[in-house]
Amino acid sequence: MNASDINIDKLNQLFENSDAGTVLHWTIKEYKQDLAMSTGFGVSGIVLMHHISLIDPRTNIFYLDTGLLFDETYKLIDQLEEQLGIHLTRVRTDVPLDEQARLYGEKLWETDPDTCCHIRKVLPLQRYLKDKKAWVTGIRRDQSASRRNTPVFQWNESNQVVKINPLAGWTEEEVWSYVKRHSLPYNELHERGYTSIGCFPCTRPAKQGGDLRSGRWAGTMKTECGLHRN
Repeated sequence: MNASDINIDKLNQLFENSDAGTVLHWTIKEYKQDLAMSTGFGVSGIVLMHHISLIDPRTNIFYLDTGLLFDETYKLIDQLEEQLGIHLTRVRTDVPLDEQARLYGEKLWETDPDTCCHIRKVLPLQRYLKDKKAWVTGIRRDQSASRRNTPVFQWNESNQVVKINPLAGWTEEEVWSYVKRHSLPYNELHERGYTSIGCFPCTRPAKQGGDLRSGRWAGTMKTECGLHRN
C-alpha cells in the first residue's frame, strides 16, 4: 500500500466531526489485523484502549519499552490488561542499555537525546509497523504547538502506513472527563504534576503555564521523540 491507494482528504471530510468510537469502528473493520495502536500510556491512549476493548479487544495494541520507563508506568500496564481484557505487546530495541553505553557513552539521553530516541523508539517502531497498513495514535491538537494542525487521518511516509488520530480534536479536559467517568486506571504520576510521561531520565513535571508536553526533555530544545515525524 502507498499514499495513492487511499484518499486521505476524503477520509478527513467524512470523519472530522465524528466521535472517536465511530472513527475506531471504521478503522478496525477496514484494517483488521493490519492495524496497530501505539500507546505511551497517557490519558489519550487510555481512552482509545477503552474504546477498542469495547469494539474488538483482539486489536493489536503495543508500546515501546525503552528500558527507561517509570515503575508507575509498568504498574499501569498490568492494571490496563486486567481491567480492559486486552493484551499489550511490548516492542523493544535490539540494543540493550549497557551496549548503548559502550557504543555511544553513558547517559546518551543527556548527550544526544535524538540518537537515544532513534535507537530506543524510532527504529523499533519502524520494525513493528513494517507489516502493518494502519497505525492508531492518541495525538491531540491541544498537546503542543507542533501538534496543533494534526488531522484525524494522514499518510505517514516514514512507516508507509495510514496514521489515524481519533482524538485529534479532543481537549485535555475531555479525555480526563472520559477517564474519570468510566473509572479507568491512569498513571499515578499525573497526580504529581506530570502531564506527559515518557522515559524517567527525560521527563519532569510540566512547567507552570507551559504546554502539556513542557516537561519532556526539559532544558533542551527537543519537543518530540521522532515517532511522529511524517
